Amino acid sequence: MTQSSQIPNCAWKRPIGKGWEKPYTVRYPSNLDDGAWHGAPLGGFGAGCIGRSSKGDFNLWHIDGGEHVFESMPACQFSVFEQVGETVQAYQLTTDQSVENSYPENGGTYSALYPRSWFQYENVFQAQLTCEQFSPIIAQNYQETSYPVAVFQWTAHNPTDQPITLSIMLTWQNMVGWFTNALKSPEIRLRDDGSPVYEYQPRMRESAGNFNQLTGNENQLAIVMSRAFDQPTEGDGQWAIATNLNPYLWEVFYDTRWLEHSELWQSFSQDGSLRDRDDETLSNGETLGSAIAVRFTLKPGQTLQIPFVLSWDFPVTEFAQGIEYFRRYTDFFGRSGKNAWSIARTALKHLKSWQEKIQAWQQPILDRADLPDWFKMALFNELYDLTQGGTLWSAADERDPVGQFAVLECIDYRWYESLDVRLYGSFGLLMLWEKLEKSVMLAFARAIPAQDDRTRVIGYYYTIGSESPMALRKVKGATPHDLGAPNEHVWEKTNYTAYQDCNLWKDLGSDFVLQVYRDYLLTGATDVEFLAECWDAISETLLYLKQFDLDNDGIPENSGAPDQTFDDWRLQGVSAYCGGLWIAALESAIAIGKILDRPVELYQAWLAQSRPIYQEKLWNGTYYRLDSESGSDVVMADQLCGQFYAKLLNLPDVVPTECTESALKTIYDACFVKFNQKMNVERAIGAANGVRPDGSPENPNATHPLEVWTGINFGLAAFLMRMGMKSEAWAITESVVQQVYDHGLQFRTPEAITAAGTFRASHYLRAMAIWAVYLMCDRNTPAE
Repeated sequence: MTQSSQIPNCAWKRPIGKGWEKPYTVRYPSNLDDGAWHGAPLGGFGAGCIGRSSKGDFNLWHIDGGEHVFESMPACQFSVFEQVGETVQAYQLTTDQSVENSYPENGGTYSALYPRSWFQYENVFQAQLTCEQFSPIIAQNYQETSYPVAVFQWTAHNPTDQPITLSIMLTWQNMVGWFTNALKSPEIRLRDDGSPVYEYQPRMRESAGNFNQLTGNENQLAIVMSRAFDQPTEGDGQWAIATNLNPYLWEVFYDTRWLEHSELWQSFSQDGSLRDRDDETLSNGETLGSAIAVRFTLKPGQTLQIPFVLSWDFPVTEFAQGIEYFRRYTDFFGRSGKNAWSIARTALKHLKSWQEKIQAWQQPILDRADLPDWFKMALFNELYDLTQGGTLWSAADERDPVGQFAVLECIDYRWYESLDVRLYGSFGLLMLWEKLEKSVMLAFARAIPAQDDRTRVIGYYYTIGSESPMALRKVKGATPHDLGAPNEHVWEKTNYTAYQDCNLWKDLGSDFVLQVYRDYLLTGATDVEFLAECWDAISETLLYLKQFDLDNDGIPENSGAPDQTFDDWRLQGVSAYCGGLWIAALESAIAIGKILDRPVELYQAWLAQSRPIYQEKLWNGTYYRLDSESGSDVVMADQLCGQFYAKLLNLPDVVPTECTESALKTIYDACFVKFNQKMNVERAIGAANGVRPDGSPENPNATHPLEVWTGINFGLAAFLMRMGMKSEAWAITESVVQQVYDHGLQFRTPEAITAAGTFRASHYLRAMAIWAVYLMCDRNTPAE
């Protein structure tokens, strides 16, 4: 195998087509559960993406920004013909038994280390075949990372003592016009879990007027799939498939217009050829396919590499009707929607250099002997969500020189960049694409002064059968929970979620200040302009949050409603979670104010009040109480998130070191060790959010306390790592990774899993907190 197709040992591996005996299933019937067949996505950030599973089928279609279509498309497929002597065989490379001439199960291995993935075909063909697939996702790169393109680099080797003739065929369907909502003003309703949803009705298989064209040059051949339009709207654009021409090494065949797969298969299965048909006839409604095949003969011992490229150009993302944005990649390829061939041509020219750049930014981590392989695997694979999370990346302008960026909280909770979630889940973006990270925080800074007087029903009350008060959408000065949803106007109309009244949340303002200072500090501590742009929002939101300090002791109180990221969990009075974040946020604001030479005396006064109150009201001698007024003895796994951020940002401790150590040991013992013993699970599934000191539930019917949250576990592990509790950190991290990657949750990592084998909220943003664990691997110091 050549160097470029070497598969790292740490990549996630699965036999091709092997199913799961007992995959996790959803906790609530209304939650998304597409099943376990998910693979690493292909496509640039915000460009739309596609997914190809470990059984070889293309089945995930995030072409319309923020929307989710999961459906296997048999017409989109690779096939292989092989002839050795008189023996001929041909397969479509999916193990889906509903597809004719499907590939045998377990005939090789699928591997994934995002953004690369591989199919190794074994024990079926006499040739050794590997397909490496990737998009140019490159750290600190703000151009190629946005490209709507997938590269398939085939490596074919002949290990036998006789010639082997092979033909590799890529077929694709003209899906132009399919991925846009036919319902331009979808009705919003509350579903059974209290979250707002709207109906998405893509225009699947509406193909009238579509056509396919052969194009290329002396070195390359492509088929471009289009339909007629002038100025593109959402859904208008092109697909293209392409390969290189090399008459000395291989022959290239094509068919630009097929309706039934049998038309292709008759000739392809006989000798690996196609009929070289160039037909641009418009569709009358029938779906059109296209195909390119590359045929070659390998001498004994010979190896060849053959590239295929898939590109697409759908330049417009529409939110509410008439609210349109151009995608980031249009800054480099234009906005006509007719540049799929140009994108494909660029990929064929640069794919080798893209491979090298991906390897260059991954290799220092892969080379580290102190990191276990399973961790390296999950570290890179969890970045999948930056492509697959309904991602938006707009074209640049004067105000936003790299455009605006956003990732959904998840597909179930379809709103962007939930601030409480990204407190954990944004570490990957921060460490690898810091300009995009800062663009998100600037969007929050701009939103804080805004007011939105619309009112809505709060879903939480709907779920508990109570009448809901009408709540304002967004109060001036409140830090919004999210940057909006794809059916309205992302970045401009915030606070889409209506499960709780987020204007009353006690963590969001602190979360904002902490992330601003974190993003400044961890990107070199030189971008003072970024801090200055956020300062007014920091001042306004801290003042807003302080109004909830009803007893004027320095710390805003929780109200008794679920008013923080654990939004099914009632906290009352001063809480360990929100109170610690508040103290760390005040320290951050003071540090920022000193850098900018702004007055900070008010924050210093609040801080002087807050510190002793926090310790006095919450410390019980072993750990920090959930809150000051409920009387609960629950050990909350994330009770010291504020102290973790203080350590991360080199701020004064929120609590004494000995209290931190005691609390962490108690958390590990109760929420991880004893909880898993009580649940009687075969292998530990992670740390529960909150249980009593003996690992038992305070309320067996509770939701959030008894769930294992993937991102919270990674955040806790990062804190343990920072405090020198390395073995405990690895134990928690490995337990969660094992549940995700051994039980069919890969590339759809959920927010929550349970001991009953259920999950909630797949494709979740918070799980990228695994990058905080990596960050702390280099910063952990034994506790003094």
